[in-house]
Amino acid sequence: MSAKGIKGAGAGNSLLRNTFFQTILLSNVLLQIGIWVRNFAILMYVTDKTNEDPFAISLMGFVEFLPIFVFSFIGGTFADRWKPRLTMIWCDFLSALSVFIVLITLLYGSWHMVYFATFVSAILSQFSQPSAMKLFKQHIPAEQLQSAMAMFQSLMAIFMVLGPSLGVISYQKFGIEISIGVMGVAFLLSAVVLFRIPRDREVEKTDAVVERQFWQELKAGFAYVWRSPVLKALGGTFALAGTAVGIAQTLGLFIVLERLGQPKEFLQYMLMVNGIAMLVGGGAVMVVAKKVAPQKLLAIGLLISSLTMIGTGLSTSIPLTLVLQFIGGLGFPMIQIGISTMILQWSEEAYTGRVNGVLTPMFMGMMVIMTLVAGQLKLVFPLVGIYTVAGSIMFLGMLLLVPLFKQKPLIAQTNS
Repeated sequence: MSAKGIKGAGAGNSLLRNTFFQTILLSNVLLQIGIWVRNFAILMYVTDKTNEDPFAISLMGFVEFLPIFVFSFIGGTFADRWKPRLTMIWCDFLSALSVFIVLITLLYGSWHMVYFATFVSAILSQFSQPSAMKLFKQHIPAEQLQSAMAMFQSLMAIFMVLGPSLGVISYQKFGIEISIGVMGVAFLLSAVVLFRIPRDREVEKTDAVVERQFWQELKAGFAYVWRSPVLKALGGTFALAGTAVGIAQTLGLFIVLERLGQPKEFLQYMLMVNGIAMLVGGGAVMVVAKKVAPQKLLAIGLLISSLTMIGTGLSTSIPLTLVLQFIGGLGFPMIQIGISTMILQWSEEAYTGRVNGVLTPMFMGMMVIMTLVAGQLKLVFPLVGIYTVAGSIMFLGMLLLVPLFKQKPLIAQTNS
């Protein structure tokens, strides 16, 4: 069956009647439950265990993002070779298995094993995430891609509101063992739900040249991105944005502790405000999805994030910081939806996984470096200066997109 045929099956129906889209949303709900319980339960646990040690806290981000940088190239290439539905199912199943292994070792061994759960999950996501992008390309009509991404982002925004409290309550009420068990069950159920996705098309298999073709396809992915002015500029934007986000995300806890003078649990309220704004912003993008080009959408989001990042560093007022978190939350869906839509609209289906695999490390690579370095920067420089520099770097990333405003997407490249 051709890609065009697969897309056409859902083209006449609304997104919510598309079996693939229904399934991917339900799977994502389960994954978000597991991810948010993991993020906040483990963060609270590590903070308590280490007496708020900056290095131990930044190490949590490092073990999450380093595998993303290292394995993204490989995962993106394999996503173009393997069956994407089956890949996602196996990744969720193996994530659940790794979590249960960590739970057993936590009951009988060292608490440091909590880092392992994040580490393994991050590796597997690099095979699952580009596979999901490939399925979006196959099962969602081109004219509905940006609306689909906006709806997908709105779901994530709901968990930005509910997720932090879910993780904190799970840890405070039930402890780290039950919280990790919830993670494992959520990942396992996600794997089961993904069986509803229509079966993958058969792919050609060769035994003698598989290894040689892998390296050829990996190189072809880099060459494909390098030839595209849009994808090349997007890579530069990714690198600068990753630098800024790596700093701000890692040191958010210290904004709460030092600039606002609040206990660490207050971080959940900041993220709840941010998440409510993300939900509003995602809904707004759905309304204007067909009227605003994704590169302009991304630039607006980066500009908003730049200004609110600087403001957050300067503020010592709780109301002002919360307002800035809300404004920043309005811009975040624009960034996520703009990035996803640009990757899908400016890459052919045969290259979607590799384009994702090449561009993601531009963001994650710098994010990994700054996540690890941020804790050390905090010991030397004031938070105000660090956040001001981070916001300025984000602004530079926005400027790289300005020359792309007149570029038109490649819509029909998979129809031949």
